[in-house]
Amino acid sequence: MTNPTVGFIGLGIMGKPMARNLMKTGYSLVIHNRSRAAVDELSKEGAEVAGSGQEVASRSDIVITMLPDSPDVELVCAGDRGVFAGVKSGGLLIDMSSISPVVARKLAATAKTLGCDMLDAPVSGGEAGAIGATLSIMIGGAATAVERAMPIFQALGKNIVHVGDAGAGQVTKAANQMVVGTTIAIVGEALVLAAKAGVDPAKVRQALLGGFAQSKILEAHGQKMLDRNFKPGFRIRLHEKDMQIALATGSEYGVPLMVTGIVGQMMTAMKGMGNGDLDHSGLVKFVEELAKKELSA
Repeated sequence: MTNPTVGFIGLGIMGKPMARNLMKTGYSLVIHNRSRAAVDELSKEGAEVAGSGQEVASRSDIVITMLPDSPDVELVCAGDRGVFAGVKSGGLLIDMSSISPVVARKLAATAKTLGCDMLDAPVSGGEAGAIGATLSIMIGGAATAVERAMPIFQALGKNIVHVGDAGAGQVTKAANQMVVGTTIAIVGEALVLAAKAGVDPAKVRQALLGGFAQSKILEAHGQKMLDRNFKPGFRIRLHEKDMQIALATGSEYGVPLMVTGIVGQMMTAMKGMGNGDLDHSGLVKFVEELAKKELSA
């Protein structure tokens, strides 16, 4: 059976390696992106280029979007020459961005009026997970659409969970970002405390990894903090956006998210200081600034 043609819109830090993995798996790709460099790179590897979301949709059986924020997805899907203008009846749309659950549900409802299924399928795992096709994928939408999309998800990730109906994937991603963001913040505080108290933070991290405090964040991001490696795998400004989505969702459903709010404000401060494009492990720099102590000093 021939693989369906996949349209892919959004070729950033995450999107480009995800698109490349689909091509490696044997999918024919039609691509579109705001900036040209990634388009040129993937076109040399065999992807076809389209000039708009509408053109991508008209030439594809399944369309994937991987974009920064809710307004971007709304514009690409429902804007002038957007995906909705070109999508075929019976088509499948998969938004793998991290956006508002409210927006995800609205777009899925619009897609349904056009005779299409739409899944919200945000991911976790950062650039490394995108490159290695080991992403965690959390999915909201109809079970039949998830079954249809499963081979694509299997080409992109390892931990693939159908959470519930439209919007459920985005609620799950908000929860994920809350846990990741607050854990990065506390790891940064712990390591800076150790350094300021005259204790080797690398050895503190090593000791904590052997106990109940062990986590992927302590392992990977703790090492990034020690190495001063803040090359973006996931930018602070994008994580701050996700924390705002979580807070808005909490407000909508009457759930107090006080710790999330504090860490979100730390990220907002970092963005205001001109550090929004650092990797989110760079949040440690905010703690260092207040403590007047760098881990490497």
